[in-house]
Amino acid sequence: MKTLLYVLKKVGKALFFPHMIVMICFIPAAALLLVCTMNLFGSQSIPAYIAYAFSTYTLTVWCCATPKAINLIKKFKSENRYAVRLQEDVRLRVNISLYGSFIWNAAYAVFQLGLGFYHSSFWYYSMAGYYISLAFMRFFLLRYTTRHKPGEKIQEELYKYRICGWVFLVMNLAITLMIFFMVYWNRTFTHHEITTIAMATYTFISFTMAIVNMVRYRKYNSPVFSASKAISLAAACVSMITLTSTMLTTFGESDGLLFRRIILGSLGAAVSVFIIAMAIYMIVRATRTLKKMELNSSET
Repeated sequence: MKTLLYVLKKVGKALFFPHMIVMICFIPAAALLLVCTMNLFGSQSIPAYIAYAFSTYTLTVWCCATPKAINLIKKFKSENRYAVRLQEDVRLRVNISLYGSFIWNAAYAVFQLGLGFYHSSFWYYSMAGYYISLAFMRFFLLRYTTRHKPGEKIQEELYKYRICGWVFLVMNLAITLMIFFMVYWNRTFTHHEITTIAMATYTFISFTMAIVNMVRYRKYNSPVFSASKAISLAAACVSMITLTSTMLTTFGESDGLLFRRIILGSLGAAVSVFIIAMAIYMIVRATRTLKKMELNSSET
């Protein structure tokens, strides 16, 4: 009996707690298996059911390993000097975020602009204008954050904060043009169901993190930091529009063109109004604070 229990324990541990390398390999294997079986055999075939079972097993294994993974992450964050520095240095985190986002936005803007020249399409021009605006603002803020600490030159930060507000208003023109193409010309994005679900997961995580960071970074009293998080929030809102367009095309084929136009038009209008309101708030807040600072300096 003891031997049987020992064997079952070993088998259960091998099945539900495999080596970390094996677990990491499970993720691309499950994704590849799902994509291949659905494309080759369909979603109701026996290979597809096998893929579903393997994906469920992969998810179960990772769920079982979650407590151990959390402990390993905590240990790494407390013992690794680079992780400790990244955790303690908010300026470094903001710079890394701005650098990565700037490179991505600039590269994608060049790509969309090239497509615009090649196809002579205002759709690609509007996409390029949107990403150029994001890249410009992030590069504009990077020039300050790489040279100065947060709050070191509050007046200069306020000027940059206000300029980002004006750029938001210009960027909103490109966003409005994108929404017009989606609604009036039915210009949408088409992806596979699994890709769309992955996009939805990433978009909702990005949107949630953008809101959390927007609130979290207010305590640093740095207009430049606030502007960088406002950019992330605006980009997450626009991503919600493209995600909605993709999901309506992928999963809502029977809903009809009118339904898609109503949903995209309503969401696009809400996002556009939100970005305009955020831009006006940034401009007004910076202008009022600068005027108060000028009055205080003139009185002294």
